[in-house]
Parts: sequence; C-alpha cells; structure tokens
Amino acid sequence: MNAAARLFNLSLNDPKAWDPSLWRFAGATSESGECVTEQTALTYSAVWCAVNLISGTVSTLPLHLLRNDRRKTIKATENPIFDVLYAQANPIMTAQIYREVETAHLLTWGNAFSEIVRDGFGNVVELWPIPPNRVRIVMKEGVLTYLVRVGGDEIALTRDKILHVAGPGFDGFMGYSVIAMARKSIGLAMAMETFGSRFFGAGTHPGLIVSHPGKMSPQAHESLQTALTQSYSGLGQSHRLMLLEEGMKPEKLGVSPEDSQFLESRQFQIPEIARWFNLPPHKLKDLTKSSFSNIEAEQISFVVDSILPWLVRKEQCYNSQLLTKDQRTKQKLYFRHNVDGLMRGNAKDRSEYYKTMWNNGFMTQNEVREKENMDPAEDPIADQLFVPLNMVPLGMLKEQLAKNDQKTPIPGDKNTDTAANRSQL
Repeated sequence: MNAAARLFNLSLNDPKAWDPSLWRFAGATSESGECVTEQTALTYSAVWCAVNLISGTVSTLPLHLLRNDRRKTIKATENPIFDVLYAQANPIMTAQIYREVETAHLLTWGNAFSEIVRDGFGNVVELWPIPPNRVRIVMKEGVLTYLVRVGGDEIALTRDKILHVAGPGFDGFMGYSVIAMARKSIGLAMAMETFGSRFFGAGTHPGLIVSHPGKMSPQAHESLQTALTQSYSGLGQSHRLMLLEEGMKPEKLGVSPEDSQFLESRQFQIPEIARWFNLPPHKLKDLTKSSFSNIEAEQISFVVDSILPWLVRKEQCYNSQLLTKDQRTKQKLYFRHNVDGLMRGNAKDRSEYYKTMWNNGFMTQNEVREKENMDPAEDPIADQLFVPLNMVPLGMLKEQLAKNDQKTPIPGDKNTDTAANRSQL
C-alpha cells in the first residue's frame, strides 16, 4: 500500500488509492509549496530538457546484440531479441520509442520495468514498458516478485518475466527517484515560475496601496476596490493613467523582482537542475558561460560523464536478464551501444584518425568507409590490413641483425670475399 493509501486508509482494490492527486498529501509538496511529482516536474523546462535530452540520446544510439566469434565481433542477427531492441520492441512500439520511454522512467522514477514476452523456445520476442508507479517489489522465500497494478487488482510476475533496470539506490534492488531527491530544488524553480506568472498576470504594480485621508463606508470601499481592480489590474491594463479622487494617494508596497534578484535566481536554477541530472549547463540551453571554443571536448565529456554510465547500466541489465547463462558464456553474446556517432570530431580530425589507424594496420579501408556511412569497396584488397614496409617487429629485427653479424667480414682474413681482395686478383 502506498503512502497515500495508508494516509486515507484505502484498500489497494479501491481506485482512489492510486489517484495521483493524493500525492499532494503524501509528501510530494515541496518546501516552496509546489506539488512536485514525476509528472508535474516535467512542466519545468529545465527538467523536461534534461529528461528529453538523455532519453532521446540513449534511444537513438544503435544497440546491437554482438558475438565474439574467434576473436572477431559479429552481429547476432539470427537471435529474435536482436530485432526487439534494434527495430521493433512490440507490435505497437519501435525500438527507439520503447528505449526512450524506458530511459525516461529510469531518469524520473529511478526504475524502469518492462514485461518480457517469450516464444515457445524461450526467446525474447516482445518488450512492454510498465509505468513504475504501478509496480512494487516483494521478497517471497528469497525470490523477487513484482506486483503490477492493473485496474484494481495486482498481478504477480516472477523475475524471469520482468526486465528491471534500477538506477542508483541504497539496496541494489530499487533506485532513487531523481525527482523525489531534487524535490526542493525543482519546487523552488517551479515556485519562481508561478510567482513570475502571477506577477505579470496581476500587472506590473503588485502590492499597491491607495490611502484615503478619511474613513470610507463598506460600500464605498468595495466600490473603490472593484473600480481599481477592473481598471488597472492585469497585464493588459499596465501603465495606464490612474485617476484618484478625494485626496487619495497611491503607495507602492513590496520589493520589485529586480531588487529581489528574481531573474538571477531563475537563472541559477538551470545549473542546479543540471547538477541533479549530471549534465553540463549548456546542454540545458544555458549559454551564459559558454564560449564554444572547446565544444568538441565538451561533447566528449558529455558522452563519458553523462551518457556512458546509463549505457553501461542498461547493457549489463540486458545481458543478465534477457540472455541466458549459456548465451553469455558459451555463445559469447552481449549487448553494446555504438557511441561512435557521438564521439565524431570534425572532418579534419576524423581524417587524421583514420590515416593513423590505417597506416598502422588497425583498420581496413572498408572499415573506414563503414564508419563514414559509405558503401564498401568491392576490391578484396580493401578488406586487408596494411603496414609500412620499412617497419618490422622487434623479434625480426634481432634475427636480421644476427644474420648480418654472420656475414660481416673478418679483418685480415684472406678468404673473405671483399672488394679489396677482388682488386688484387
């Protein structure tokens, strides 16, 4: 039973127990007074940008099922799960959409759950994402069981029927919700947005006091308040000439947004959200301190620091939960994201890299063409490795020196066939 159900003493069979509005009374209200949940947090632009950026980047990276075959890596396209995570996750979702939803769940709730559908041979043929707020985990006799709420009932699924990718957590089973951990920071940012909206919605003169030298009757006070509100309140009524009667004087009360550093506070919240999602601020469109002089290094830092940890986490969960032990150990199958596209530099840098790799025999011409999305050359020589002719292994160099030592002429030896001896003949 969740916190809202316990608070209102509701049964799990009662749909009201899972009403999202009850979260407001179950600890989702931040110190700023804003209700911050996994859904409402996405209404803040920085959170939306962070979740959309990471989930979109991860989902668009090519994900392949690979096999190590005699020191050569090849794609295991014959396995049905290759197509599930590369092209079509289920009859409704493409693999990109599924992996985007899965990553978004992981970023917001801290956990991503999916139902695994297998064929008669045990192969994974479909994956269906499950909203994390519908799942709870229980341990029964040492076995993990996933209880999924469907309508007013709970369906129990065993470990082999659930793909569970957990984010950073305290017990290794459940990950922390980033939104819950960052509730104060996100709530402050949302509160400032609400304040700004109300400020401009009420007009540019909040806290205005109109003083009257005498005493007004209740009817006169109400009429004056209505007249001032209708004539001068609201963004469209701003900067109008105010007409006052009977010696009334306007007095402004309160602190302006500039004096309270309102704009600076809103700007500060963007890097604050970036820290929660481990992103460089410029990725959240905060370009106040960006010079773009080292944008390539920043991109590599983004991949290594922000994206790679999520990729490794997902790859290891796919390997351990979607592949059998026999497939991992004997068939040498494993999942791997291809991040080459994110690590690509400019044309000059790529050219120097390929030249170095080809000259030293690390890549063939067709491997270079594949990385540049070019058709392979039909000449068989394009699949061969080349090395400089004037370079030999160190062992061969020692052998060659030894042979040269045997052929070196001995000074004073009359049997040595030298140019000097031949000239005496």
